[in-house]
Amino acid sequence: MADADLDAIIRQLAKQQHKTLTAAVKKQRDRYAALAAKAKDAQGKQLNRQLAKDALEIGTSTVKRLQMSADNAAYSHARSIRQAIDAAKEAAKKAASDAKASKPKTAKKAAKKSPKS
Repeated sequence: MADADLDAIIRQLAKQQHKTLTAAVKKQRDRYAALAAKAKDAQGKQLNRQLAKDALEIGTSTVKRLQMSADNAAYSHARSIRQAIDAAKEAAKKAASDAKASKPKTAKKAAKKSPKS
């Protein structure tokens, strides 16, 4: 797992959490549906049915928001890593060009000093 990209791991964990949370939301909905089935009066049945619908809707939207947050975090991490790599490449190019620019000057100085000696 050390060689894997962190953004891929974030997405994978989010997918696992998404499945777990979706199952929990459905379980909660089923609980309210069971209560509606056991209710003895019409008002109790209607209340529990509405609770089951609302629990599913709210839970589903919450799970979607969590999934979006994980996707955004993974994308942000990947973008930051790309920027860091680009910055490192630019720094390496600049260091190499500075080394090339300073190297001939020192060689010329050394060549000029040797005939005088």
